[in-house]
Amino acid sequence: MNHHAYAPTPPMGWNSWDCYGAAVTEKEVRANAEYMAKHLKDYGWEYVVVDIQWYEPGAVSSQYRPFVPLEMDEFSRLDPAANRFPSAAGGRGFRPLADYVHGLGLKFGIHIMRGIPRQAAHAATPIKGSSATARDIAHPNSICPWNTDMYGVDASKEGAQAYYDSLFELYAEWGVDFVKVDDIAASRLYDAHLPEIELIRKAIDRCGRPMALSLSPGPAPVPYADFLEAHANMWRMTDDFWDKWDLLLDMFDRCEKWQGRSGPGHWPDCDMLPLGHIGIRSVDGGGADRWTRFTKDEQVTLMTLWTIFRSPLFFGGELNDNDEWTLSLLTNRDVLEMHRHGSDARQAYREGDRVVWTSRGRGGEIYVALFNTGETALEVGVALADIGYAGSSARVVDLWSGEALAAAGDRLAATVAPHGARLLRLAAN
Repeated sequence: MNHHAYAPTPPMGWNSWDCYGAAVTEKEVRANAEYMAKHLKDYGWEYVVVDIQWYEPGAVSSQYRPFVPLEMDEFSRLDPAANRFPSAAGGRGFRPLADYVHGLGLKFGIHIMRGIPRQAAHAATPIKGSSATARDIAHPNSICPWNTDMYGVDASKEGAQAYYDSLFELYAEWGVDFVKVDDIAASRLYDAHLPEIELIRKAIDRCGRPMALSLSPGPAPVPYADFLEAHANMWRMTDDFWDKWDLLLDMFDRCEKWQGRSGPGHWPDCDMLPLGHIGIRSVDGGGADRWTRFTKDEQVTLMTLWTIFRSPLFFGGELNDNDEWTLSLLTNRDVLEMHRHGSDARQAYREGDRVVWTSRGRGGEIYVALFNTGETALEVGVALADIGYAGSSARVVDLWSGEALAAAGDRLAATVAPHGARLLRLAAN
């Protein structure tokens, strides 16, 4: 099966990073999975992803502890820390937790760093299926600038493919459905690590289990779009995205650069949704335990841009603390219909603080997102001819409010709050 079949629509789920950093526990993962099954599964949310450092017993926040011992098996593969994930004790790995998530009707995912543990390379531990050792395939000059756990793998060395094959064989045994690979799509020190991406693609194809592949961090280079599409299901367009207006404003430029590259099985990724209660044990992003710093208007802007562009959606907050407002952003069926089944998303125009995006629905309707990036309320409009609407009039609905608006003539316009958005659906009368 072609890997694009693993993600025919943009993946949607929860990831532990924005609220728990590197220190999430099994109890917290289970609790968020239970919330998703009860409140979000019916809307298409399905992945529960354990982010970085699940193999470090002493992790306490999003601040990485350099050169600390990590849990590892006899074949140089990292294991969940049993003090944080008790069901992993006795060599069971993530299988019990994955079984629990699957039992809720959801899918289970993990974060990994590219490469092989430094401690494995230093100890020259074995690689399953190869006579080579971890030291033989490690590339000591290929390191992550912000995390000391791994050396890169030298793809030219005997044993390199066997190592990645053994990793994904293990993840298949655990029941993993989604793998986020970090320090690979872009690097502060190097270009994208294309040879290791190729090793990973082959390993997933050989493991016998469908797994969606996500590549981080960004910005992934636009000239590599064809390569990324051929090897992964989603890839980051940005470095870590946090609850700051300047980062959200910057995302308009990034989406414009990547427009036209989204499609079944291959999704440029705007990164996570830092909404709701975040920063509980994650001090990254310039803040501690907090509710999102985005205003409600900015949250609507974020959700409108991510959904019309058709980015993957991974919620970063503690789900069990969601208020009615936050839950409403995740459960709007009309917005999610556009996100899952829209097509031809593009920026119609950008002039000053006015930005307009449009896409097409599967029933012939046209979606129009009107954005105001300025500091005062503005009327934002667009000629219907410029968005490909050929009718003489249209029924117009605001998807966030559910309000029916006055039928459009040859132009569509609405007042938009500062840093805000209006998301409209046009259909023939």
